[in-house]
Amino acid sequence: MDKENEDRQTFHILMAEDDHDDQNSALEAFEAAKLVNELHIVEDGQELIDYLTLANDYTEENAPRPGLILLDLKMPRKDGREALAEIKADPKLCTIPVVIMTTSKRDERKCRGDGLDVAGYIAKPISFRGLVETVKSLAGYWIELVAVPGKTFGSAVTQNPRDTRHSA
Repeated sequence: MDKENEDRQTFHILMAEDDHDDQNSALEAFEAAKLVNELHIVEDGQELIDYLTLANDYTEENAPRPGLILLDLKMPRKDGREALAEIKADPKLCTIPVVIMTTSKRDERKCRGDGLDVAGYIAKPISFRGLVETVKSLAGYWIELVAVPGKTFGSAVTQNPRDTRHSA
């Protein structure tokens, strides 16, 4: 393994989403987008906090620190706003970027008006194709464009073997 690959780390994305259809769609979209990054899914705000703090059944082995959290606000047990407040209040967690997933632009405007301390907002796409494009855009921005101090991540998208545009 060369020095460049030794220094690269896997970029883990943690998604907090209670809707199983949305979870499955996200997993399929990550696969369709040919992302090499790992997507971890939790079902509610309490499980999100457990994952991040390595509580209950979570350990460093099965709950790696995410480089990005995708957060649904409307969840059971502990909603996204409550979980976000805990994340931002914890010095060990507050540096993890959080992107809110909303169902509409109206929800996004409301969230912005609430002054939530987040890195951004994404309206959940209606079509699967739109979801794949959103996933690719997310990966391109958060994994390839934004620099994380002290970390180097590999490319977000695997090389398409039929793509002859790459240089040697």
